[in-house]
Amino acid sequence: MTLSQTWESTLLSLAQEATHSQEGLSELWGVDHPTLQAAYDYCDHLTAIHSRSFYWASQLLPGPKRRAVRALYAFCRITDDIVDHPSPLTPDFTSQNEMIKHKLEQWRQASFTHNPPKDDLVALAWADTRTRFNVPVKYGEQLINGVLTDLTKKRYATFDELAAYAYGVASTVGLMSMHIIGFSDQDAIPYAIKLGVALQLTNILRDVGEDWRNGRLYLPQDELAAFDLMEEDIDRAEVDDRWQQFMQFQIDRNRRLYAEAWSGISLLSPNGRFSIAAAADLYQGILDDIERHNYDVFSRRSFVSTTGKLRRLPSIWWRSREIYLSRSRLN
Repeated sequence: MTLSQTWESTLLSLAQEATHSQEGLSELWGVDHPTLQAAYDYCDHLTAIHSRSFYWASQLLPGPKRRAVRALYAFCRITDDIVDHPSPLTPDFTSQNEMIKHKLEQWRQASFTHNPPKDDLVALAWADTRTRFNVPVKYGEQLINGVLTDLTKKRYATFDELAAYAYGVASTVGLMSMHIIGFSDQDAIPYAIKLGVALQLTNILRDVGEDWRNGRLYLPQDELAAFDLMEEDIDRAEVDDRWQQFMQFQIDRNRRLYAEAWSGISLLSPNGRFSIAAAADLYQGILDDIERHNYDVFSRRSFVSTTGKLRRLPSIWWRSREIYLSRSRLN
């Protein structure tokens, strides 16, 4: 896959740099099986509660990989929650941001040590997953740094800036997932980057209203201006012609990114292709739902129903199989 745009080559450099941070360990020492099982069960519970789409998609993986990607999800969930749902300010800190940075640093240390606290179930399961699947530590650190930007950066001037943010909070997750699922060679990396950006953009488009109420706007400022939109229009939550055209522009680009990332699924291990294909397709269903509801992302949260997920699965399975066969015929 050739990456020609500036943001793509920049993000590829970040990903390639991180591949050199693999630890080479094969297992976590000093943890008994019941404790480790409880840790993975807790991660499974967190995933089921917080992300139905991810839970559904991960169901399609074999057992060891399924529990590993759910441990990864739980690691990401805790990281996000430290920033998005901070504890009340204590006298030990002069500001909320200072306290969040302190807690995030504590979490960084707990989640990347070879000897995590036995009572921190997420850190324990994640440490076991990281060592068993040799996940590069740098990807997790890039994720934490990406989440940390939410403390100080509330606006994005261009799509390039937004793509860099999406890499930090989403592409890194895809790259870590890729190590768990298995992949044929380094050619898979740019596809994982692009899929992560696509998934995060879908989140952003779905959550415009919620993010605005939380003081954040993850839409490129120059593109808003190109459609004659200002922040006052976002505040009014007005779904007019300008907003509809702007959202259609965003959705069209989002779909192109999914389409460009799709063939990379063929580079994954066979027992993981269906799961990743399902994650990508189910998230695209959110875009369909946004369109069906007239681009209103202010008064409702778009989603794909359970019935909708079930209806999509046969087609997803067939298409994930076809993309592998097509690549095989070319080779």
